[in-house]
Amino acid sequence: MDFEAGAEYDNELGMTMNWELGVVALTTFFVTVGPVDVAVVLAVLSRRTTSAERRAMAWRGTLAAAGILLLFAIVGEMVLAILGISWPALYTAGGILLLLIGIDMVFARTSGGVSVTEAETIEARSREDISIFPLATPLLAGPGAMSASVLMMSKAAGEPAAQVVVLGALLAIMVLTLVCLLVAGRIQHLLGVTGAHVLGRVLGVLLCALAMQFIFDGLKQSGLLG
Repeated sequence: MDFEAGAEYDNELGMTMNWELGVVALTTFFVTVGPVDVAVVLAVLSRRTTSAERRAMAWRGTLAAAGILLLFAIVGEMVLAILGISWPALYTAGGILLLLIGIDMVFARTSGGVSVTEAETIEARSREDISIFPLATPLLAGPGAMSASVLMMSKAAGEPAAQVVVLGALLAIMVLTLVCLLVAGRIQHLLGVTGAHVLGRVLGVLLCALAMQFIFDGLKQSGLLG
């Protein structure tokens, strides 16, 4: 009976941890991918296209970005092992990167982390099809989202159920992203520039907090703090 009670407790504990991991993964992917922000950018950059062309670009861009992020999530651990990069180093470096992106979001500054630079915007305006560049990358699958996919999978290392939760969270955000891109015009009309900046600042604060937690975890696991 004691063994069965212990096993039941372990199962409940595992489910709770997976639930918490799922919430953190959803939040992290939502902030770093930025479905709403990217939808506004798509609406601006695709003004000269038809509705059918915009929908086709939304599908292609989302699928390409999902493929890139899934690739980083699945093979990221293998690449780190080959390069000899430890988990504490990944947590710390990834946390610093996400912190810089979060600061840019809070101050509504344009950077290459979750948005396109001025030079990239000029180049994108001259393109008829922006589904791969800049939509898929760097807007959707940018440095922040790539780092987040590797970081979240590292937290689920060795736990198949937890890895499924992280991958499920990533796919859920990509589905949400596709929906936002398909109604990009309505989102732009609803939010406007001010609304998009307000939302970005709120999400930036959350990303900064998550980034600091990654940094704390990396320093704790490294043993530098004793």
